[in-house]
Parts: sequence; C-alpha cells; structure tokens
Amino acid sequence: MKIRTKKSISLDELAAQLNIHKEILIDCNLHEKLERGLIEENTQLNLPFHTNIMNKKSESVHFLNDQNSMIHDHIQHDTLLKTRKPYDSQILYKDIDKLLMMYPFIKKEIIGYSVLGNPIIELIIGRGMKTIHMNGSFHANEWITTSIMMHWLQNYLNALVTGEQFGGFDCISFYRDTTISFVPMVNPDGVDLVVNGLPANITYHSFLLDINDQSLDFSQWKANIRGIDLNNQYPVNWEIEKERKIPKSPAPRDYPGDAPLTEPEAIALAELVKKRNFDRLLAFHTQGEEIYWGYLGKEPEEAESIVNEFEKMSGYRAVRDIDSHAGFRDWYVNDWRKPGFTVELGKGVNPLPFSDFDEIYRKSKGIFLAALYK
Repeated sequence: MKIRTKKSISLDELAAQLNIHKEILIDCNLHEKLERGLIEENTQLNLPFHTNIMNKKSESVHFLNDQNSMIHDHIQHDTLLKTRKPYDSQILYKDIDKLLMMYPFIKKEIIGYSVLGNPIIELIIGRGMKTIHMNGSFHANEWITTSIMMHWLQNYLNALVTGEQFGGFDCISFYRDTTISFVPMVNPDGVDLVVNGLPANITYHSFLLDINDQSLDFSQWKANIRGIDLNNQYPVNWEIEKERKIPKSPAPRDYPGDAPLTEPEAIALAELVKKRNFDRLLAFHTQGEEIYWGYLGKEPEEAESIVNEFEKMSGYRAVRDIDSHAGFRDWYVNDWRKPGFTVELGKGVNPLPFSDFDEIYRKSKGIFLAALYK
C-alpha cells in the first residue's frame, strides 16, 4: 500500500494514526527522514497491507494509485496469504513476491542458485542484534517443512502489523530484539522433482531415470538433482560419512558426493553462515519429533537451556548426540561453537502426507517462537 503525506508530521504521530509500530514504518521505507523522526509534506511511503487506516478518515495521508491494485485488492480481500498448502519452487517464489508487497519491511536476498538455476532465497525480518537462521527442504522429500515455515512466517508477519498475539506472544519485542534469516527451500530442484515428477526438458532426464531404477515415482527422492545428499556435504568428518554410506555414486538419497561442498545449494548455505555469523541456527527436517542439538561436545552450554525450552513448547524429544557427521548443523556447531539444532518435524514415513500439516504446525510453532525469545 502506498500513501503520501498531506502535511509535515512526526514519526510518532503518523505511527499512532496508522496504528503501526514506528520500527515497522521505518523499515518499510528505509528513509533517512523517518529515522530522524520527521516526515515532510508530500513524502511518499510504503505501508504493510494490513495497516489499520483503511476504515478511518485521515487528515495526514492520502492513498496513491498503484499499478498492482488488482493484486492488492485480492490480497486485502483474503486478509492473509494462504500458506497452508504444498509448495514447489514456483509457488514459493510467487508467494514470496506477495509477502514482499504485503509486508515491505521484509528484505529479500538471493544467496545462490541451484544446479538448474533456481534461486535460493533468504528473507530477513527484524532489526535486533540477535541473529537466528532457519531453513527447510534440505531434503527433497521433506518438502512439507517449507509449508510449515511459510505458515509460521505469515502468522508472525500478520501479528507484527496488526498487534495481534501469535502463540500468546506480543511479537513486536521479537522484531526489535531479533533478526531472522529465513531460507524456506534449500533444495528447489529436488522439491520440484518430488512434488511435480520428472520434467521432460532437462539435461538430467536420462540420468535421473537411471539412478531411480527407471521408475517415474520420485516421491522418496532426498538428494539434489545431481543425486547428492545436501546434508552430507559439509566439511566436518565428511570422510566418515563417505566411507560408511552405502551409495558410492549419485543416488536418490545418502550419497555425500566426491568431496565436501561440491553442490551449489550446500555452498550457498555455507557462504551465508560465513557472511552473517549467526548466533544460532535451526534446520528443519522430517520426521521423528526429535531435536538434535549436540555435536562431539562442541555445543555451548546455552544450547541445553534453549533445547529444553523447545522441548517444553513442542513436546518433541531433545537428543544430544547421534552417530552422524557432515551435516549442516554438525559443521556449524563444530566450527562456530554456537547453538545449532536439527528439528525433525512430525512422525511417520517420508514424505509425510499433507494431511499431517495441522498437527505438525500445532506442535512446532512453539519452537519457532522460542527460538526468538529464548
């Protein structure tokens, strides 16, 4: 939504009139004058789409015509973006564009590209010193993690601009204290293969059929499009996993590649961690309703109190040590000595059916929220 001020007005006055927190208003516009607390007459501003001005007369602003008004009207009519649905990469990209329009305080970065050239997108929300990274769909047949994450995100964003509570919490304090790095789909090529089946026009067509035993059923596929397990790609005891994993060549699952960090998707996440130096990290997988949090004693003391809160908020079981290496979280905990968590959402057999969505969401949203306040 776009407005233009009718007169000079202070930031505090405008925020009160729009019924929106001033930090959100500033971050929607990234405008130096907003930071100084003065908004001059005829300043054009972006607002979140749920801003509570539509139903009252304003002496300070007027609305501007927008070239996307038809899309805006549709989103406003729906109130919230419908995120309770399965996602492939194209549906995700379209919904991200809608969220950026609805909540212009979100920042978007393309942190890399998949083997097939699909962007790997990071969304950044908040202005706090504490930085938390979350990601999903490392494994293709765990695509429901993207759906769960997008639903968390939509409800969190809505709470920020409406002032409503999310899970019993006033979220503006989270926004002020915490910055979230949100990568909802690490493996877009693999997710598309699982969700949509084998496309007819890609270079890897014959290769994929060969390593899938000529079957057109790709529902069990975990790897990226080159048959490499992205969560076995990290340089922390990678050699152990290389030796003991049964596949010795590209496969639908578990093949760690010929060396660490050969795949663009894995590299993108590694470079992001190096660049941002996050305070903690959560990687969402399925299934088991367990939270893995230790790695060879390298985890800091605070990790235990954090995972205990996750356990309390979700009913999931905290597991300190497992016999596994070369994973994204393993590498992070080992090299940064900071809290890192692998969260196994849901129970059953992968890929979990979408009918499990509501139960997974009910239990797991407390983990998302606890990650912000703990």
